[in-house]
Amino acid sequence: MKLLVLSGGFGTRLKNSIGDLPKSLAPVNGVPFLYLQLRHWRSQGLTDFVFLLHHQAEQIIGFIESERLGLLQGCSVNWVVELFPLGTGGAIANAVRTLELKGDFLAANADTWLGTGVSALLDTPSPTIAVVKMTDTSRYGSVQFNSLHMVSKFVEKNSLHGSGWINAGFFRLDAELFTAWDSKPFSLEKQLFEPLIKNQTLSALPLQTDFLDIGVPDDYSRFCRWAEADYKSNLWN
Repeated sequence: MKLLVLSGGFGTRLKNSIGDLPKSLAPVNGVPFLYLQLRHWRSQGLTDFVFLLHHQAEQIIGFIESERLGLLQGCSVNWVVELFPLGTGGAIANAVRTLELKGDFLAANADTWLGTGVSALLDTPSPTIAVVKMTDTSRYGSVQFNSLHMVSKFVEKNSLHGSGWINAGFFRLDAELFTAWDSKPFSLEKQLFEPLIKNQTLSALPLQTDFLDIGVPDDYSRFCRWAEADYKSNLWN
């Protein structure tokens, strides 16, 4: 199944740590974060990638091209560059329209690491969002769902402290969800997921797995330490 990789963010909070690099190319012990992501996704069976780009798109395209005969050999690789920022929902809608996508696909944030989840998402219907348990959800906001795993509410970040489930930035979606797009920027959570919640048609997939988001300097440094130490054998061999 095709994986759409959201890679167009400006990464302003990481600028002091990585300079003018896009977040997905942040160096982790000498290699780009995206290199580790792609190898991890490939190890879970994915070989069809579409990169949704805007900020520093040429750098990411350069990395992709450099890996066509290496890490990405045997893969289907494409990209779509936004002329202006379209938000998470708009970026996906733009790719669906530009590439004339049909049926289900996966989508993931380029700067979020999940230990597992691909096979589980492939066994779920669309639309489904992966969620992970956190001891403090205040930075991310939380996702509430019932015993049937139907999402009932998104709670804004900083609204509640304490443990709960958060959006893991990994989704199974259907191209038909984006057919009415008006070409304007929009948020996946607010403009797409919230109406689905009202219709009781958005499912949550709880995952018991590693979750790391490199979007802020502290967590980026934590990922670098994590990659070097606890999971070195899985990442570097």
